[in-house]
Amino acid sequence: MVTAIVSCQKKIQVDSIIINAKVYTVNSNFEEAEAFAIKSGKFVGVGTFEDIQKKYTSEEIIDAKGKTIVPGFIDAHCHFLSLGFNSQQVDLVGTSSFDEVVNRVVDFSNANPTKKYIVGRGWDQNDWENKEFPDNNLLNKLFPEKPIILTRIDGHAVLCNQAALDLGKVTIDSKIDGGEVVTKNGALTGVLIDNAESLVMDFWPEPTLEDTVKALMKAQKICFENGLTTVNDAGLDRSAIEIIDSLQQSGALKIRVYAMASGTPENVDYYLNKGIVKTEKLNVRSFKFYADGALGSRGALLRAPYSDQPNHFGLLLTNLETFGNYAKRIANSEFQMNTHAIGDSANHTVLNIYKNVLAGKKDRRWKIEHAQVISPEDFDLFDGIIPSVQPTHATSDMYWAEDRLGHERIKGAYAYKDLLNNYGKVALGTDFPVEQVSPFLTFYAAVARQDLKQFPEGGFQKENALSREETLKGMTIWAAHSNFEEDEKGSIEAGKFADFIILDNNIMEAHLADIPNIKVVKSFVGGEPVMD
Repeated sequence: MVTAIVSCQKKIQVDSIIINAKVYTVNSNFEEAEAFAIKSGKFVGVGTFEDIQKKYTSEEIIDAKGKTIVPGFIDAHCHFLSLGFNSQQVDLVGTSSFDEVVNRVVDFSNANPTKKYIVGRGWDQNDWENKEFPDNNLLNKLFPEKPIILTRIDGHAVLCNQAALDLGKVTIDSKIDGGEVVTKNGALTGVLIDNAESLVMDFWPEPTLEDTVKALMKAQKICFENGLTTVNDAGLDRSAIEIIDSLQQSGALKIRVYAMASGTPENVDYYLNKGIVKTEKLNVRSFKFYADGALGSRGALLRAPYSDQPNHFGLLLTNLETFGNYAKRIANSEFQMNTHAIGDSANHTVLNIYKNVLAGKKDRRWKIEHAQVISPEDFDLFDGIIPSVQPTHATSDMYWAEDRLGHERIKGAYAYKDLLNNYGKVALGTDFPVEQVSPFLTFYAAVARQDLKQFPEGGFQKENALSREETLKGMTIWAAHSNFEEDEKGSIEAGKFADFIILDNNIMEAHLADIPNIKVVKSFVGGEPVMD
C-alpha cells in the first residue's frame, strides 16, 4: 500500500530568494527560469516562481522586476593586476598622435611631482597619421633625468627615454633572443620589442606591497561594475598570487581568480612541486607561456613574410627546445599549459608540440591563448585543444590586419566559428587592459563582428560570427570548462556558486546595436551583492 504524502511539509529556510526575473540559466539545455533560491553562497533551487515559493522561504526576497539575470561573466583571458596598476600610470589609450602621448606624460608628471619613475600604457601607432614607431628624442629633451617607459597597447613594445635605457645600459649593439632593439640611422629610437623590454624592465623598481594591494582592489571594483565575477589573469608571479590569496582569505578581495602562473623557471619549479592550489576564490593549476609577439608590433611569428614588411617573419619568444621541455614536464603533471600564439607559424608549432606531448592523455584542456592567425590545415588540430580568444581584437585590428597578412592569409584570422566547430567550445575574454574591460563589447564584437562605428558594413568575415547563445556560453560555462570549474560555476544551477548579475536590458533579445550600452544593475558573488 502506497501512502499519499500531503504536500504540507515545512519549507526550506534559505538566505535569499530572487523572483520575477528573466533568468538565462546557461544549463545544458539553455533553459530559462523565473526565480531561484540561495543558501550558503550556492544556488539550491532554480525554476518557476511557483516552484521556488512552494519549496523555500527566506527573510530576504529580491524582486528583479522582470530584469534579465545571467551567470556572472568569466573573462577567460585578461590581465587583472595590470588593470589595477594602469590606474597608477599614464593612460595613453586613444591618443591620436605622438604629440598627444607626450602631452599626457607631461601632465601626469606635473600632477605627480614626487614620482621618480614614470610608466604609461596604451599608445598605438596604427591610430596615428604617422604609423611608424615613434622615437624618444622629445622625451629625452623634456625628461633628461627621470626614467620613462611607455608601453604599447598590446604590451609587446615599449618606448623608453634615454634615462630608462641607461638603467639597462642599452646600446645599439644590445641583442636578445626573441626581441628587437629598434634603431634608426645608427641610433637608438628607444623602442624595444618583446623580449628586449626586459633589458630595461629587469632594472625597474618593483611595485610595493601597498601599490599591489591598491591595484588589486581598484581592478576588482572595475570588474564588478562590468559584471565579471571570475577573471583569468594570464601571467602572474608567485608573489602576486600569494597577495591575491591573502586578500581573498581576509575577505577584502571577493572576486574569483583563475591564476595562470608565468612560465618562469622559478614559478614552474615551485608549483609543480607544490601541486594545484585551489580554494573557493583562487585556482592555480596552469602556466602561461609566450610563443611569439603581437601582430600590431609585427612580433607575431608568421610562416611567410609580413605583407607590409617583406623579409620579416616576426619573433619567436621562447626557444623551441626550452618550450618543448616545459611542455613535457607539465604534461606529466595535472597542470594546464596555456600559450600565447598569434601568428600562423606560432600556432602551428605550439599545436604540434601540444599534440606530441599529450598523446594518449585525455581531457587535459590545454589552451592556445589568442589563436589569432591559423593556417587552413591547422584548424583540425584544435580537436582537443581549447581556443581562448578575444572577439574585440578582431574589431580593433581589422583596420590594418589585412595589410599585415594579405588577402588570403586574413581568411584564417580571428576565425572564431571555425575554432568553435573544431573543439566544440570557445573560451571568450578581452585581454584587458589591451582592450576595454566591458564584456558587452566582447558580446557585441563576437556576434556583430563590427566596432562601435558599425564598421565594416555587414561585419568582418561574418561567417565567423558567433550566435548569441554561443557567445553567452563562451563568457560563462565554456570559460568555466576551460578552467576545470564547470561543476562549480558558469551556469545558474543547484549546487553551484551563486555568482550572477542583473542587467538593465536583455542581452539575448536587445537590438544588436544596443548591446554595448547594457549596464550591470547588480553583481553577486556567492549570493553576496558586491556592487550597487
